[in-house]
Amino acid sequence: MDPYAALRFREFNIFLGARFAMVFAWSMQFIVIEWQVYSMTKDPLSLGIIGLMEIIPAVSMALFAGHIVDQKEKRNLLIKCILGFSVISFGLFLLSNPELMATESTTTILYAIYVLVFLGGIVRAFLGPTIFSLIALIVPKRVYPNAATWSSTTWQMASVLGPALAGFSIGWIGVHWSMCLIFSFSLIALLCLSQISQKPILNPKIGEPIFQSLREGLRFVFDSKAILGALTLDMIAVLFGGAVALLPVFAQDILQVGSEGFGVLRAAPAVGAAITMIGSTRFPIHKHAGKKLLLSIFAFGICIIVFGYSTTFWISALALFFSGAVDGISMVIRQTILQLKTPDAMRGRVASVNSMFVGSSNELGAFESGVTAKLMGAATAVIFGGTMTLLTVGITAIVSPSFRKLDLQKDVDAHNIETKPK
Repeated sequence: MDPYAALRFREFNIFLGARFAMVFAWSMQFIVIEWQVYSMTKDPLSLGIIGLMEIIPAVSMALFAGHIVDQKEKRNLLIKCILGFSVISFGLFLLSNPELMATESTTTILYAIYVLVFLGGIVRAFLGPTIFSLIALIVPKRVYPNAATWSSTTWQMASVLGPALAGFSIGWIGVHWSMCLIFSFSLIALLCLSQISQKPILNPKIGEPIFQSLREGLRFVFDSKAILGALTLDMIAVLFGGAVALLPVFAQDILQVGSEGFGVLRAAPAVGAAITMIGSTRFPIHKHAGKKLLLSIFAFGICIIVFGYSTTFWISALALFFSGAVDGISMVIRQTILQLKTPDAMRGRVASVNSMFVGSSNELGAFESGVTAKLMGAATAVIFGGTMTLLTVGITAIVSPSFRKLDLQKDVDAHNIETKPK
């Protein structure tokens, strides 16, 4: 199989540039917000509230967003999403002005940050389904698995560099100008998208009543054991195993490594995931996908437990690196399942359910981590989360033998035959 198959399409490369700039800006912004809020409050619960403020609109609007995505042209809708993010990032830039922070109360600024994060959750509800749907309109079906891998790899690379630069830029230029840099990258994403042509709407049921549309999308997901199993497993693992929400606590209070060390810790999982994903373009992991997914999430739980016990910076960084490496396997398999088994007319709705299960579980996991850290301490909360991840994998492996036996090679071969040039 050609490891660069998807990269041979010009618009896909432009799309990757836009996605890199957008994810870079979003991940960097989240880190800067975390650092600023914890520096203002010194309360781990405030980090959990950040996640809660984003998950409320992301989950409540996800299904509606999926319906809209399936009814609208994807390129223009993605441009509107990034415009919304640009407005939010500019608002955060204004809020972080040192002169404003010196004159306004901490509570006022904190609540204003929460409001903007809430608005970002609305944007996010539309962003994920739109990106997922647009990929399928840029490349032919025969390269869907390869395109999904490169798209996920780009996401991870941006997730590496965004947090790393955020950690250093906080120390170098401060929170205020770091927010300005974030705004600049959102403009780069818009510039890239302007080079992609508008795409046809493949949904034959334009104007379909919204509740009928949503029922059809939910029915498809819950009837597909492969999709439902992958989403549920990853959701629970991310919900309980996400240590990244507490990294400001570890960086400032436990490991005492400052903003630069915080950037390294935050980037370490994404570095591991990016390496895994690049490797998967040359060594596909379609065969025995169910077993590989279970094993990768089990290894993820082990890494999180090691991180929770560690009080040494390099051990903590390595644990996070390997957690990202095995999580990269999980992400590639999940994205391949979604791309191969989702009809074109239903991509927005399926992706919206995916965002509810997996994407929003990051924010819900952040809230869970904040609450458990408040109750039992940060280190104990992380160890508890890793342990719950291991239990989840064990239960899934026992109660779902069909998922354990999942193999995607036949689906990949069927798509190759379907789109083979004649």
